Amino acid sequence: MIAPDAERNVAVYLEFPESAREHDRATDNTNEHNHPTTTQQPPQKQIMAGLVLVTALAGAAFFLAQHSWFQSMSMGPLTLAIVLGIVIGNTVLRSQPAILVDGVLLAKGPLLRLGIILYGFGITFQQISAVGANGVLLDAVMIASTFMLAQLVGRRWMKMEKETTILIGAGASICGAAAVLATEPVVKGRSDQVSVAVATVVIFGTISMFLYPLVYPLLAMTEHQFGIYVGSTVHEVAQVVAAGQAIGTEAANSAIIEKMVRVMMLAPFLLILANVRLPSSHNTNAGAAKKEKQKLVIPWFAVLFLVAAAVNSVIAMPAIASDAIRHIDLFLLSMAMTALGLSTQISAVRRAGLRPLVLAGCLFAFLSLGGYVLNRLFIG
Repeated sequence: MIAPDAERNVAVYLEFPESAREHDRATDNTNEHNHPTTTQQPPQKQIMAGLVLVTALAGAAFFLAQHSWFQSMSMGPLTLAIVLGIVIGNTVLRSQPAILVDGVLLAKGPLLRLGIILYGFGITFQQISAVGANGVLLDAVMIASTFMLAQLVGRRWMKMEKETTILIGAGASICGAAAVLATEPVVKGRSDQVSVAVATVVIFGTISMFLYPLVYPLLAMTEHQFGIYVGSTVHEVAQVVAAGQAIGTEAANSAIIEKMVRVMMLAPFLLILANVRLPSSHNTNAGAAKKEKQKLVIPWFAVLFLVAAAVNSVIAMPAIASDAIRHIDLFLLSMAMTALGLSTQISAVRRAGLRPLVLAGCLFAFLSLGGYVLNRLFIG
């Protein structure tokens, strides 16, 4: 799994820049006044404030989703949750205090993964088998082609740093920010390179999440086909959930199953990447990097999603239990979408710079357009 501290550090600087600077100043002042021999204790996590905020906004999204106007616009609680998060995060809480950081990260990390696991209790192996071998092959082709395109455009044409290109390619081709953070130890990327890669995932993944449902009537696809299209081409797990749910349950089910297959390809991707010699833009620590043993990243939440689906396939749960899990799951996913919205800072576009955005834009175009063609070839 990805180290929580690494994920938090990158997220703080990318999504909560003011809080990060305040944290740095406070740390520097503390170090200046502390005795040199004093061992500094790691800061305690403060999750309640951010968690209360996320819960309140998710509750508001549920309330608004009951309104007839939002229902006529096919805007469910997940879509409304991220919209509320984006609006609040870029207006009232544009300079979010540090006290909110840990709670927001908890909601869009562990709580999102828990929501995906619980979603498995509404899926059966019969539905998973409907994706079929073609769906698995489609994911493999999408990952390989998107990542290779990133290297071609980023390294050959735009002369970008190897590490930045690989991180952006991994995030676009597999599972967003989680893939970026998992790939960083392999390529030894700097924190600013990781932040830029995560920013591109947030920007173009959010665009995909809103764009795909809008163009669905023009695609001549069934809900099942659309779900596979979403799962094989949209960046983040949360964005896949929202895009699928915007169309219907069948689309959401197919999208999440296809996305989980894609997520589980992260481990073999990292193994291949660790053993392929790529020309490095930094040779300083090349010898040490070769000797260092890479850790295998296993997306356990995707494995547990399959376990939950297996349980649901062999055990007939009481209706009251199924309904309870479904409602809890939907609220957890709404909390995750709210947190993702709060973390989507418009200023990230400026911080990312032009070349990374152009590269990510090319990958977004390939995922949406090229991915549609490949979906037609593999799925029909």
